[in-house]
Amino acid sequence: MGEAALHERGSDWELPRFSIGEVAERSGLSRDTLRWYERIGLMDYIGRDHAGKRRFSNRDLEWLALIGRLRTTGMSVADMVRYAELVRAGESTFPERLAMFRNTRAEVLAKIDELQQTVAVLDYKIDVYEGKAQFARPAAITVQDTEGMKV
Repeated sequence: MGEAALHERGSDWELPRFSIGEVAERSGLSRDTLRWYERIGLMDYIGRDHAGKRRFSNRDLEWLALIGRLRTTGMSVADMVRYAELVRAGESTFPERLAMFRNTRAEVLAKIDELQQTVAVLDYKIDVYEGKAQFARPAAITVQDTEGMKV
C-alpha cells in the first residue's frame, strides 16, 4: 500500500491497540482461529505489548474482514495464505492477485446462478404445497439424463 493511502487512513491505522479478545468479538472469530491464522501465515506480523500479549491494529481488522469475505466465496485456506504471501511480496504480484480475484469472482457468479435456480425450485415447491402450482415444472428442476433427455 502506498504512503498516501496510509496517510488517508490516519496515523493510527497500524497502531497495535486491540486485544485478541476484542478482535475475536469484533470479527466473530475465536481466539484460537486468530492464533491459527497467525501461525499459518494468513495474518502478517501481529504486534505485542510489553507483556508479550497480541495487540491488533485497525489494519489487522480490515484484513480479517477481507479474509471473512474470501471465506464466504469458498476460497480455500491455502489460496488465502497464497494471497497473503503475494500481498507481502509487493506490487509486482498485482497480476497474479488480479487473476485470483477474477477466478474467484467467476466462481461466485456461478454459485449465485446455482442459488437462483435453487430459489426457483423452492418457489415451485412452495406453490405446490400452497395449492398454487402450475402444471409445468420450472426449468430449474429439469435435468438431462445420460441420453440428453429432460426429466
